Amino acid sequence: MCTHHACPSRRRFLIAGVAAGLLAACGSGKQGAGSGTVTPLEIDRATSCALDGMLLADYPGSKVQMHYAGVERPDWFCDTIEMFNVYLNPEQARLVTAIFVQDMAKASWNAPQGHWIDAKKAWYVFGSRRMGAMGPTAASFANEADAKAFATENGGKVLRFDEVTPDMAILDGGALHDQSM
Repeated sequence: MCTHHACPSRRRFLIAGVAAGLLAACGSGKQGAGSGTVTPLEIDRATSCALDGMLLADYPGSKVQMHYAGVERPDWFCDTIEMFNVYLNPEQARLVTAIFVQDMAKASWNAPQGHWIDAKKAWYVFGSRRMGAMGPTAASFANEADAKAFATENGGKVLRFDEVTPDMAILDGGALHDQSM
């Protein structure tokens, strides 16, 4: 009779179970055609920010939806800076299966609806004069030409998703200073 520490077949069974769970979680979030596709949802009047509870429809600038493995509804963010802050946080342990931002070349700045694009493929303008829900924001665009045109008109620097660093996503805007939360 083997103990639970010394039994090789039990250890193999546990390792196989963990591996199967990880494969299922990773496979469930693939973007693209077929089953398991993560598709963007739409903001309604009750959609609120995961960090501060603000109603997204009431504020300007690009909004964000972050989808996680095993979770039916995404976390919503009223600002791209919040998204980068959460995603780039080393304590972020949940498996992110998709992130969508809005293409601000097509969506209205003051009342953005629709025009969802893959956040990791988007272009971002940091440091523009345009304010988002939480103050200074990073405007998101589907293509580089639109991002550059926005930067020319409003100031700022054009970056890709993977060029953004944690120090660029500091939450020192409204959420940090709102004493009523």
